[in-house]
Order: sequence, then structure tokens, then C-alpha cells
Amino acid sequence: MRLSICFRLSLCLAFAVCLRMPLQAQLPFYTDDTGVTERGKWHFEFFNEYDALQLQYPNLRQNTANFKLNYGLPHNFELDVDIPFLSIQRTAGNLASDGWGDTNLGVKWTFHHESKGKRLPSLGASFYTEFPTGDTRQQLGSGLADYWLNFIGQKSISEKTRITGNLGILFAGNTSTGAIGLENTRGQVYTGGLSMLHDFNSRLTLGGELYGGYAENDHLGKSQLQAMVGGQYALRSGLSFCFGLLGGKYVASPQIGGQIGFAMDFPDLWASAPRHGGVQ
Repeated sequence: MRLSICFRLSLCLAFAVCLRMPLQAQLPFYTDDTGVTERGKWHFEFFNEYDALQLQYPNLRQNTANFKLNYGLPHNFELDVDIPFLSIQRTAGNLASDGWGDTNLGVKWTFHHESKGKRLPSLGASFYTEFPTGDTRQQLGSGLADYWLNFIGQKSISEKTRITGNLGILFAGNTSTGAIGLENTRGQVYTGGLSMLHDFNSRLTLGGELYGGYAENDHLGKSQLQAMVGGQYALRSGLSFCFGLLGGKYVASPQIGGQIGFAMDFPDLWASAPRHGGVQ
């Protein structure tokens, strides 16, 4: 089927790039961290997530291959653009859908860095606009322009362990990506996430998160709550492999799913590998 073919191709792409070429990234988690790309540098992230849906008849499964490109701006700003390629498998007698979804364009700002010995965490914010580039007839796009403001806080509780929290508000539109997410046409959607990551060594980071959303009008939205466990492994300086297992409650979350991906800094790919690499 087209869905499984797309998943296998994305899986091969992720492994091929990882094996040929290492990174610090918040992948695979949905809770965003306060880090931004260094000024004048490019950062690329890719993940492939395969989900079993719940209460989404006739939709059964969804594959999301997401591509994200970041560019570092002056004064701790970062420019982001990302777009998913979606494949939705349905029950017998219903045609599957595949194609590009809605395009996100955003800016992220780290306005306070955490200082050792100080209680105040690292703080940041991001603002995204999602443009309705996906085909609504195939359920690949929302058909709406979305405006999303997200506040980020990150605190180190030890040299190797950190907690990150997000609080966001969607002023108009929805958080849906294909068949997953909160569907809303009017009113606000509130989102939040909490993750904890621990660096077990200079290469391996593991952690978990809770992430969810709530629409204040039940007739216009759906509740979402999901959990993920996963991590990242730095293959070399500038490239990390990421993996995660997730499951959720309520119709807007996948029943169960898996994610793999990678993150890389472009300038580091041609540089000589450092003697001591790892996730920062």
C-alpha cells in the first residue's frame, strides 16, 4: 500500500543520511526547547512518524514525513519553515490520501539564557503562521490560516538533566496535521507540553514528555493528550539520530505510534570530526 511504501522510503532516507554522515535537537519530542540555530547557520530536521488512529473512521493509520529548515538570525532569533508529507490509510472501499500538507513559517526568540546558580530558567517564545497549502478534499490540510504563539521555559536540575515546558495559544485555526490534532474553526486552542531529558553520556540522551491541547468550545475542537518516550544519539558533531514511541488518549491523539528522524547542522558536515563530540 502507498502508506507503507512512504514509510519505508522515509525510513531508508533517515538511515541513509545518518550512516553517511552527527546534533543537538529537541527531536523527537513535541515540546520545543529554548535553543536556536547559531547566527548565519542552517539547521535541518527530518522525522517520520507512523500512527495508528483512534475513533477516526474511516481513517485507520497515518504516516507523517516532516521536513524542517531553520536559519539563525542576529540577537538570538531563528527563522523556521516546515512542511509535512502525509499519507492516510482508510478502511476498505475508501481511497487513501497522500500529498503535501500545510506549510508552517515561524520565528523563534531566546530572550533569556539560564545562568548557573540562578533560579530563573532559560526563556524563549515562538510565533508560527500555518498556510493552507494542503488539499482539504483529501484531508491533507485544514483549509485555514493558523496563528500560534508559544512560550518556552527550560531549567537544568543537574548538569545532565533538564526540564522543558511549553504553553501556547492558537488564536485562530487548529493544530491538525492530517487526521491528527485539534480541529477548530473559531475560538482559541490552548496547548502545553512538559518534557524531561537526561544525558546518559556525551552521545546518548533519553527522556519523556506529556503533550496536549484543549479547545474551549467542544463543538469546534477536540481534547488531545499524548505521552512519548524516546531520545537522540549523536553520531558525530553536527548529526544526531532521533527515535520515539508515543501513545495518546482522546480522538485528536494517535492510539500508538513510532517516530524516527535526524537533525543536522549544515556547516559541520564538511568540518573535521571533533575529538570529543556529543549532545550539548
